[in-house]
Amino acid sequence: MGALSNEGRASPAVGWQLCQTPGCHLAGESRRQQQCWLSDLGDKCLNPAGRTRSLWCSIRNLGPSECLPVPSMDSSDTITEEVCREDDVGDGQLLEVMVAGYPVLLVRNRREFRALGSKCPHYGAPLSKGVLRGERLRCPWHGACFNIRTGDIEEYPALDCIPCFKVTVEDGKVFITAKKKDLESSQRVKDTSRRCLLNKNTMLLLGGGVAALVCAETLRQEGFTGRIIMATKEKHVPYDKSKLSKEMNLKAEDIYLRKPEFLEARGIEFWTEKEAVSVDFQKQKVRFMDGSSQKYHQLLIATGSHSGFLKVPGADLQNICTLQTPEESSKILELATGRNLVIVGASFIGMEVAAFLSDKAGTISVVEREEFPFQHAMGPQVGGVAMKMLQNKGVKFHMKTELCELKGKDGKVTEAVLVNGEKLPADVVVVGIGSTPSSAFLKGTSIARDAKGAILVDLHMQTNIPKVFAAGDVVTFPVALLDGDRSSIHHQQVAEAHGRCAALNMLGRGEELHTVPYFWSTLLGKSIRYAGCGKGYTDTVVKGSLEQQKFLIFYIRDGHVTAAASLNCDPMVSLIAEVLYLGKQISKEEAEACDIGSITSLAQS
Repeated sequence: MGALSNEGRASPAVGWQLCQTPGCHLAGESRRQQQCWLSDLGDKCLNPAGRTRSLWCSIRNLGPSECLPVPSMDSSDTITEEVCREDDVGDGQLLEVMVAGYPVLLVRNRREFRALGSKCPHYGAPLSKGVLRGERLRCPWHGACFNIRTGDIEEYPALDCIPCFKVTVEDGKVFITAKKKDLESSQRVKDTSRRCLLNKNTMLLLGGGVAALVCAETLRQEGFTGRIIMATKEKHVPYDKSKLSKEMNLKAEDIYLRKPEFLEARGIEFWTEKEAVSVDFQKQKVRFMDGSSQKYHQLLIATGSHSGFLKVPGADLQNICTLQTPEESSKILELATGRNLVIVGASFIGMEVAAFLSDKAGTISVVEREEFPFQHAMGPQVGGVAMKMLQNKGVKFHMKTELCELKGKDGKVTEAVLVNGEKLPADVVVVGIGSTPSSAFLKGTSIARDAKGAILVDLHMQTNIPKVFAAGDVVTFPVALLDGDRSSIHHQQVAEAHGRCAALNMLGRGEELHTVPYFWSTLLGKSIRYAGCGKGYTDTVVKGSLEQQKFLIFYIRDGHVTAAASLNCDPMVSLIAEVLYLGKQISKEEAEACDIGSITSLAQS
């Protein structure tokens, strides 16, 4: 450590700056008292939640409690209200109550009361309908998890935490105390460290999706103060790609996950239209399409995947579209309105596009080589229900066949010809026939990829090259539910979990990936939910009624449940996801023996 002068300052050779971490106990100290010994702290901020307590306290003689952020409570902005009686809430119960006209979630767990924001920050699901296991609360819609003590997020797809409120019990009455501004918001953004110019380490993140975004935010949340660069070929900051096919009438700005100023405030550089074309792993340098290059200390590759391409005569005609960006989504909506639409591939994207445009396009024809939509992912039962839903809206399905040619006039597509000779009118064609990892720029390097181009990573998201990590759709990774076999899983929630895990290991934390994949597809206002990994399943157990569109399906592999899907049965899939997350097994016999009403007791056992 550098020598201290008699004024407590670092010697000129060491260098220092003010600590700017939000909530830091030292924020109120004088300028001289705030000086940080950055040469010894390395990439850590001085005092993010007391992480460097021992070093700073040894200098200042502060006690452990003094070094932690202390929340303030302005009495003029504070509300206290009685919400119920103590015996109104049973142990393990979730109850939504009102405080000053705002909904608050009251939880009783092991006789202790907790009060939190009532809505999931992701899409606003009522958390009172969620699943509580221990101190972990799982959203009923899309599986995001929160700690009921802290409100901190523990599982994605939500990005933010939920607020917590003070609970007191007096004379059998339960009171909640909260700030009005916290009641007005259903989310709480985690505090982060700030960029320090004296920290010369650079984390370069290739990709502008959720994997890179969560990696960048986690690095800051965990105290990294060096340079963070996100470089993407996209034109936009990270956005909710799942809405491109579900809500095609939205502008790009409507689906931003973070605004540019949010990233700027956290010292995260975001380079748009910056596509990587090569990586020199020995020199630790990335070269971009525009001719520029950037060196890194650690690299994350999260470049995602891209749609498959048609390989038939006429594939180069105009108005043949893929769906990967907000601009492409808007273009398809404009071209298809009142016109003849042909969708190649009954994938999740293809089916969601058909559903959204079912009352807007003139005609819709779906061409698929399998017998049912998304047959390999969810099986014929779910695919059959989805197909019937859209058939009832006038969508025509051409199954167990393929496209063989596209014909056009004046350079624009006008007709789709199938292998069976059938001809379909086509003013616009949407291609949804699978995806390919966006890793071609790594060809010829020593990084390990599989036959499809997916990057091989371990449970730390580490590639075979030191200081190089990868995450999201571009990787194949060991899946616990497949007994460690590798798979590529293209779900938003999985990409976010990858990003967090990669960030922690870039900081040397030794964190292993632990997540249960969670996915949803929305058709005509109804959501099919799916959790787990059913790849290679050999049997299914169906509960409820497929005809009435209210069901829960278990996917069985080697005698045990590895995945579940549902329609109109919330929060069953979230509950099963939590059971799988805890490492518990549900046998085929247990699945067969239960009904929808007893799933909760099954999970508790």
